[in-house]
Amino acid sequence: MNEQSLRALLAGELENLARATSSLEKSFVKCSRLKPSPRQSFEEEESFDALTSKFARCSDILTQKVLKTLVFLLREDAPTFIDRMNLCEKLGAIPSAKSLIEIRDLRNTIAHEYTVDDLMDLYAETLSLSSELLGAAKAAEAFARSRISL
Repeated sequence: MNEQSLRALLAGELENLARATSSLEKSFVKCSRLKPSPRQSFEEEESFDALTSKFARCSDILTQKVLKTLVFLLREDAPTFIDRMNLCEKLGAIPSAKSLIEIRDLRNTIAHEYTVDDLMDLYAETLSLSSELLGAAKAAEAFARSRISL
């Protein structure tokens, strides 16, 4: 893939990230008014399920698409996820590699099976890390637009 194609790919990924973050923000605002509880209503549970799904999607787009393509375009060598996050922090593309690693771990938990008892913790952790994910997405977008001619 040539550089022009990679720039076009990154531009598309940034558009997908913008849509994903917008949707995540809406779910985050809605769920911030709720408290995860074993006795929550079905509607509240659906809201938290939507939040976790949107969180996982936004995390994937940011870490597996945008940042991966960005590192490739910058011709940097970062073969593993942790290497990429550390490099992106060093370059100033994200505020914290540690936060993105935590976000990725939570995304993996969301993607795998969990018990009903774990749901309340999962919902609370998703609420806790959503602001960090949204901040990292904004930082990565700003960095990409400032460093790459799209």
